[in-house]
Amino acid sequence: MLKYTLNLNPKKSAKAYGRGLSISAKDSKIICKKISRMNLQKGKKLLEGLSSETLSLDGKHYTSAATTILDIVKSAEKNAEFKGLDTDKLIIMASAHQAFSFFRPRRFKMRRQQRKSSHIQVVLRQS
Repeated sequence: MLKYTLNLNPKKSAKAYGRGLSISAKDSKIICKKISRMNLQKGKKLLEGLSSETLSLDGKHYTSAATTILDIVKSAEKNAEFKGLDTDKLIIMASAHQAFSFFRPRRFKMRRQQRKSSHIQVVLRQS
């Protein structure tokens, strides 16, 4: 069983989890902090704008992290629809955590380089 940072009423919330994603932990924390406590429609619009590079956060677009987080938010939305929750009243509660890090296989030019990875947790709660 996965442990979430938020344990809300399961009848009024939906969850989704991404584990070991190959995105930067720093970028994912910035994006999750921005979309937390945001309405679902506004959060999805922000993530779509970041992934299509029409919007930016502090001059950066964070395209790979935004597309990955958008997929997880859409998965949580589908879980909420399956539970019968009203999607217009959902609020995003997202958190990012640094995942395991490991070194790439040893090659001459790429020695001692770490792969980026992070865990993403998205909880949608009905207000």
